[in-house]
Amino acid sequence: MINYIYTILTILTVLGFYLATGNEKKILIFFSFWIIIVGILSVLDFFKNTETIPPRLFLFIIPVFAFLTYMYLRTESKNLNLKYLTAIHIVRIPVEIVLFDLFLQKKIPMIMTFKGWNYDILMGISAVLVLLMIFIYQGKYKNSILKIWNIMGLVFLLIIVLTAILSAPTPFQQLAFDQPNVAILTFPYSFLPTIIVPIVCFSHLLALKSNK
Repeated sequence: MINYIYTILTILTVLGFYLATGNEKKILIFFSFWIIIVGILSVLDFFKNTETIPPRLFLFIIPVFAFLTYMYLRTESKNLNLKYLTAIHIVRIPVEIVLFDLFLQKKIPMIMTFKGWNYDILMGISAVLVLLMIFIYQGKYKNSILKIWNIMGLVFLLIIVLTAILSAPTPFQQLAFDQPNVAILTFPYSFLPTIIVPIVCFSHLLALKSNK
């Protein structure tokens, strides 16, 4: 059941990003193919071979960031929807709950949860408050608040990403040898580093771009 929920969360994240970027069809086309490709390879245990340098999963993160960088550069600020760019971060609440469940299943280390070094759930909760502020004040809010919030979101995201990389059973592993991060190598949790995290990252960057 939780696998279906996580897949739905991934799809909702993509749809939110599509709406946030002015209904850019390239977003739907790219990520529709990407979900299928990553999903099939995950089911076939393609990413479980972590002895390659760089690990296979890491290679599948590069095209996503390349595509999103392209979208960042070509998307004009006037086409961005700040409400959707903020609402996307609410997905971080259920994602963190799922991560904690994976910790209980011994598929990720505790340091990747809100009981460890991961405070990302705070960004999900605060996203609700920031979204309310945007709706209530309708453009009369202070831009500095949004800038600080988005920068904090990027910092929190960087912390969990580095923790996840260093905890994964690869030649680069430095943390959590007793309970490594193996979940991201399997379906549907491989969607986290290859789809959800990149979208969350660029949602912050695009929000900062629209807030200049």
